[in-house]
Amino acid sequence: MYANPSLNTSTSQPRAAAAPGRLVTDAPTRMFHWLFALSFLGAYLTADGEHWRLLHVTLGYTMAGLLAFRVLYGLFGPRQAGLGLLWRKLGAAPAWLRSIRAAVPRGSLAGVNWRQGQNLLMALAVVALLALVVPITLSGYGTYNDWGDVLGGDWLEELHEFFGEAILFVVLAHLALIAGLSLLRRKNQALPMLSGRVEGPGPNLVQHNRRWLAALLLIAVLAYGAWEWQQSPKGLVSAQALSSLTTGDHRGSGGHDDDGDDD
Repeated sequence: MYANPSLNTSTSQPRAAAAPGRLVTDAPTRMFHWLFALSFLGAYLTADGEHWRLLHVTLGYTMAGLLAFRVLYGLFGPRQAGLGLLWRKLGAAPAWLRSIRAAVPRGSLAGVNWRQGQNLLMALAVVALLALVVPITLSGYGTYNDWGDVLGGDWLEELHEFFGEAILFVVLAHLALIAGLSLLRRKNQALPMLSGRVEGPGPNLVQHNRRWLAALLLIAVLAYGAWEWQQSPKGLVSAQALSSLTTGDHRGSGGHDDDGDDD
């Protein structure tokens, strides 16, 4: 008795290519994420010294503009990018905390939905990052325009520094949470912000990737930076700052700046 060749598909047919995964994060959201991260990193690194002041201010305003885009995109964009998803996750926090409180007297936390708690922490970090942009931008604008002189002292500048350190803390906590969840779930939790996809079968959550909108957002940020550069006679970075990078002199200019950046 001979085997039916049509049933032996393992050798006669090539193996199907692995699925690329599901598209869960669209291009504009990913572009916002990385532009926001780079703007904050640049603003934090240029916070000290008058030589970097205009670049620092420009990056701060860029963060504010990116926040405005994210709010508008969250309100009028697709459902998977809506801010309502974050609020619904945070809205489930009281019920989740009550489940922990009810489980403590029983001496067993096995019934607690820990995955929901992890998602709550992630949503809380994202909301905190977005919310902190408002006070840090206002305090930075006031510091740049000497609003603090009305009441005297350096209280406004210290307030601006406080919010800067607060954002840094939330960013580090956010990164630690991503790393911890990646190890716990044995899956790269940063992948959706890199490729937009997650592994595994299933339908795409994103039906339209909107690469054109991501490109427009990048062009707008670069155009704003170029405009600010053109408005400043000395550019966003002074010659002294560039010289300090090449000579290794990273001391803040502070009161030793003769020409300053008061353009």
